Amino acid sequence: MSRLPASERREQLLDCALEQFARHGYARATTAQLAKAAGVTEPIIYRHFKSKRDLFVALIERTGRRTLQQWSADLATSADPAERLRRLIGDNPMVSGDGRTAYRVFLQAITEANEPPIQAALEHHITQVRTFLQHELEEAQNAAQVTHRFSAELLAKLLVHLGMGYGVMAAMRVDSHGEDEAGRHVQEIIARVLVGRRGRSEQPKSGPSDAGDSPNTPPTA
Repeated sequence: MSRLPASERREQLLDCALEQFARHGYARATTAQLAKAAGVTEPIIYRHFKSKRDLFVALIERTGRRTLQQWSADLATSADPAERLRRLIGDNPMVSGDGRTAYRVFLQAITEANEPPIQAALEHHITQVRTFLQHELEEAQNAAQVTHRFSAELLAKLLVHLGMGYGVMAAMRVDSHGEDEAGRHVQEIIARVLVGRRGRSEQPKSGPSDAGDSPNTPPTA
């Protein structure tokens, strides 16, 4: 068994835990299975985490950090609020990159575990995501690119709800659940409703060609 610095060992255990939880589910995965997969003894696991539950909470926290880091990196090359929102709408961590497996494990855990520390960690994670989105929406509102009819907080919560729903459908592997026969994606609708056609390379128009072009024009039934 090779010796690793504590920080590297902790990350390795989290990586292995993610694989085991994805394979067996939170309730059925054991620390013995994790130790075998990581090539360590169980006491090594307990040097870093007090319990399987604490390990799972740490996994939630790490996933949250990585999501916000990824979003920050994706937004680094754009200062335009409308373009930044479009990028966020198209970067759902539940269906992209390394986040896909982690969020699928979270969904499994919600149905298997009713432990307050896990629920608190999940709620904290969702709050972090919502706060990040709310800040971007506030910037877009200040730039007159998103309607003020609804608060940035409420719009951010709407995006979280839509993102979670889309992520659940993706986890269920429902074919083409996010697009129509013409290949247009639901993300297009969300972006259009929020910011219209405005983008980094476009200047505000003197008047909208239709109600959907203006973020300050409420949608009609």
